[in-house]
Amino acid sequence: MSNPFDAIARIGVVPVIAIEDVKDAVPLADALLAGGLPVAEITFRTPAAADVLAKLAADRPDLIVGAGTVLDLASLEACRLGGAKFGLAPGFDPAIVDSAKAAGLPFAPGVMTPSDISLAAAKGLRLAKFFPAGIAGGPAALEAVSAPFAHLGLRFIPTGGVSLETIGDWLKLKSVAAVGGTWIARTDDIRAGRFGDIERKAREAVARAKAALEARQ
Repeated sequence: MSNPFDAIARIGVVPVIAIEDVKDAVPLADALLAGGLPVAEITFRTPAAADVLAKLAADRPDLIVGAGTVLDLASLEACRLGGAKFGLAPGFDPAIVDSAKAAGLPFAPGVMTPSDISLAAAKGLRLAKFFPAGIAGGPAALEAVSAPFAHLGLRFIPTGGVSLETIGDWLKLKSVAAVGGTWIARTDDIRAGRFGDIERKAREAVARAKAALEARQ
């Protein structure tokens, strides 16, 4: 299949999700798909993450499902076996980057500083997660720290502190492939079964991202 990050870049936004119970996996996927957002980053922050990822990969193949918060090799193996189409991490761990590459899993490690970006570039990576995007200084900070690497064609997925209101600010930068958003499908909304709200927020995010991407062309 083609690189899932290319598809994510065309959408412009990926929901970052911590889900606690596998029974909520399919209703969550259906809400995202109904909202026009066919992608989900399932973070390995809960014991259910691996089972949720496998359930989504098996039952909702139209959803581009990936793993987030991949902090160790065991989690990387679990997401690979579960059918993850991509992986992300909040930081840069060369062992995980190398293992993901060996497994053929598209992977974006987390970066925040020029040193982090140098390490990612040295590994041949051309996509990284900019985290935590908000407290790191917002779009202006990313523009500044990434400028020396612009000729390499590096792209970023800012996550952490991004909101519906700031999608456009981030996507103005041509170096931003997409934004990661925790507000779209919050854990408490999933727990309470507020899937209608998740569908609405997904639709709003997609519309805002689409407008921003069209404006920068």
